This record gives sequence, structure tokens and C-alpha cells, in this order.
Amino acid sequence: MNDVIREMGAGFLGSRLKRLGERMQAGAACVITGAGLEVQPAHMPLLVALDGQELTIGQLVQAVGISQPGVTRGVGQLIGMGLVRSETGSDQRHRTISLTNDGAAAIARAKLFVWPQVTEAVDKLLGGRSDELLAIVADVENALAATPLEELAAQARPEVLFIRDYSDDLAREFQDINAEWISEMFSIEETDRKTLENPRASIIDSGGAILFVEAIGMGVVGTCALHKTSATGFELTKMGVRKVARGLKAGEFLLKAIIEKAHMLGADPLYLLTNSRCAAAIHLYEKTGFQHDVAIMADYGTRYARCDVAMRYVRPEA
Repeated sequence: MNDVIREMGAGFLGSRLKRLGERMQAGAACVITGAGLEVQPAHMPLLVALDGQELTIGQLVQAVGISQPGVTRGVGQLIGMGLVRSETGSDQRHRTISLTNDGAAAIARAKLFVWPQVTEAVDKLLGGRSDELLAIVADVENALAATPLEELAAQARPEVLFIRDYSDDLAREFQDINAEWISEMFSIEETDRKTLENPRASIIDSGGAILFVEAIGMGVVGTCALHKTSATGFELTKMGVRKVARGLKAGEFLLKAIIEKAHMLGADPLYLLTNSRCAAAIHLYEKTGFQHDVAIMADYGTRYARCDVAMRYVRPEA
């Protein structure tokens, strides 16, 4: 079985560190139990912060860097164990938390029989590179304090969609993607079958082109073809995006790429034939520069029985 969290890399770093932390805390818990202490690893930072001083809940939150509910819950557990006490402060507005005698004894025992052993074990795990790792962790903590992850993510503009040219190993993708949407809305006609079953002979060898759009983590999710129908005329055809990728703007990304490819091939006219039931696709075509054209319908519209919309691409003036 593959390790999903490890394979996802930096995007799952938080989950991976959490998992690593849980494994290390489980080992530390065994050491703590072996030292005759009832506390859990999560209690240790609170006990250390209270060693030799009284603190409010707010001060404890700052000292250990975890949420107030987490601190409050941990303090409540330690009070239940008899290791810390909660008392009203001198100004009567704040309650202070401090170690009891048993709490002070627990800290002393941890200093002798827990922390040295765990520290040495961790250093051995890291091959003597503890200081190096801790420095990196400190840098990450400081960077997060300066700019939260959600802000960094909002600023990020990673490339998640890529265009791929046709190759014979992608012929099945071309067939499957188009068969999916055609079968969903219409029935596959003989002219469809001829193109889908042999895209190289039908499209590529006659001077056309086929492009694919690939999404990170999803593989090829869409395709579109340029079918050469005259000396300079090209039909934009067989454009489809898998259901799982709809809404990701993969179609718009692909359409812009295929239009640019048509320009490189000197397409004039560049046109398409479709059906009014494909409302979302027609809206995208209109948005990208295609215009409804009666002449295109007259010249080419009889090619498909389902065709009732014909459009010609009009390149925006510079």
C-alpha cells in the first residue's frame, strides 16, 4: 500500500508532521510511564512553563504556543491529577496557575528520567542533526508567524494545467474523453466513430492537430482537435473534458491553446459545429471569440445530424 501522505510532498507537510509528532509522542509516553509518571507528553510543556513560576491562562498560551481551549483543557486535567492548582490572583480579576508539591516532584522526576533519555533517542534518530532540524523548524515557525499559510496560499499561482501534443499512446484518452460526453448528450454517429477510433489517420495525417490538457494529480482530463477541411480551413472539433475535471477551467485553458495552435497552422477559417444543447460550451466559445455564422452552417453544417449551431472564430483586433 502506498504512503499517500508521503507521496503528496510539501502540500501534505502539516499532516506528515502531525503523524510524525504522534508517533514520537507515543514513544515518549512509554518513557514517561516507565518513569512512574501519570502525565501525557502534551502535559509536559505546561509543567515546564509553570516550573518555578505562576502564570495566567493567557500567559500559558503565549508560553507554549497552543490555543487557549487546549491550554484550558490541559490545565484542567493537571488539576484533576493534583499536579497544578488554580488560585485567584492578587487583583481578583485573573486566576493564576502554579505547580503543587506533587507537580514540582513530577518535574524533578521528568528532568532525571524522561527528558535526557528522549533527547538522546531523538538525536540518535536524526543522526546527530538535531540542531540542524530544530533550526529549520524555528525558521518555519517564524515565517508562519509573519505570514499565515492561508495568505501565502492566496498569493500562490502554481501551474496546475499543462498542454500536451498528440502521441499514439494518448489515442485511447482521445477516444474515451469524447465518447463520454457524446454518449451522455447524443448518440455516437458514424463520423464520430471514424475519428475517435483512429485519430492519427483522421486528424493528424491529414494536416490537423490534437491537443490534450493535463491536470496535476489527475492526468489527462481533456482534449480537442483541429480537423483540416480545406487548404486553409480547420474545424475545431472533438473538444471534451472529463466529468471529474469540470469546473476547473481546464476547458477554457485548452480552448485558448487550440486557438493558438490554429493560428500557427494558418487556419482561415477556424470554425466549429455544435448543438444548442451544449449551452455551457457555446457560452465558452462566445467568450473566447467565436461568433455564430450562417455561411459556416451552409458550407459545413450537414456533416453532423445533430448540428444546429455553426460558429467562426474572429480574432480580436490588436
